[in-house]
Amino acid sequence: MCDEFYMSLAINRAWEFQLLTYPNPAVGCVIVSSSGEILAIEAHEKAGNAHAELNAVKSALCQINSDYVNSLGRLKNANEIYDFILQNHSNLLKDMVAYVTLEPCSHQGRTPSCAMLLSKLGFKRVVIGAKDTSKQASGGEDILRKHGIQTKLGVCKSEADSLLEPFWTWSNGNFTFFKIALSQNGVASGGTISNLLSRTHTHKLRSLVDMLIIGGNSVRTDLPTLDTRLISGGVDPDILVYSHSKDFDKSIPLFSVKDRNVEISSSLDPAFERKFVMYEGGGNALSNLDKRIKWLLIYRSNEFKSGKNISLDLKIHILHTTKFDNDELLWCKIIE
Repeated sequence: MCDEFYMSLAINRAWEFQLLTYPNPAVGCVIVSSSGEILAIEAHEKAGNAHAELNAVKSALCQINSDYVNSLGRLKNANEIYDFILQNHSNLLKDMVAYVTLEPCSHQGRTPSCAMLLSKLGFKRVVIGAKDTSKQASGGEDILRKHGIQTKLGVCKSEADSLLEPFWTWSNGNFTFFKIALSQNGVASGGTISNLLSRTHTHKLRSLVDMLIIGGNSVRTDLPTLDTRLISGGVDPDILVYSHSKDFDKSIPLFSVKDRNVEISSSLDPAFERKFVMYEGGGNALSNLDKRIKWLLIYRSNEFKSGKNISLDLKIHILHTTKFDNDELLWCKIIE
């Protein structure tokens, strides 16, 4: 198998956690033995948790020797896992190859340096998709080379860059995306459309965003709550109701959610002052979408639904597709 094949596996794995790692980037890692056997395909799943490289190293060790399963399974903290592996790896990963979508980090943050981890474990090669250009975490490739590890940069670079675009965008200011649920025949209204897994994923995103935008007509028609009830410990987002009229029935559920700020504005500018924002809407909102919003998330149901399907001229580039049982999530970039 070629380097591009293994890197594509790492990229696909990272997409499963795209945006869910905020404010960190989505990163994937694959570990391959000297004989070409895939030992681990892992990703960074949540900010503060283990990075992709550490998750992959942990999985690879457990794959090689089942004795690690119980020992590593008891450890939840990334620093504890890191320290345990450095003390007990027994050179089992020596001369293996790691494929990482983003240059391994060089610094000690909430979790330790991944470049140092791979160096100390004796990897033969580390193949990298995209270079880390941040001041804080860059320099991992230099660390690897200083420890005698062969590196290769830019494998599947375009795909790796697309994966990282949300991270670079919110790091430099604001990343706002539009979310819509569609039936198989293009209906976006008339009650619940997407399945439970899709709606749960939406609630995970709601829990992370700095603000959620909703149109005034949707508020009056759907009477939404826009909370995170489908996940445990979710944080209900602040709301920007995009409306020219500030006259709303305050008994609508979204106004009664505890510890939430609801702002009503005829301008979207307040949202673009935040780093990470989701706009939930239907066909009308999508037809009149602010030109500053470039990313579109489409939760597409496998079911047909009676009703008027949306009709608009819009060009999109589908970057990735994620399956939620019979539903699909299309990660799209709007083409001007």
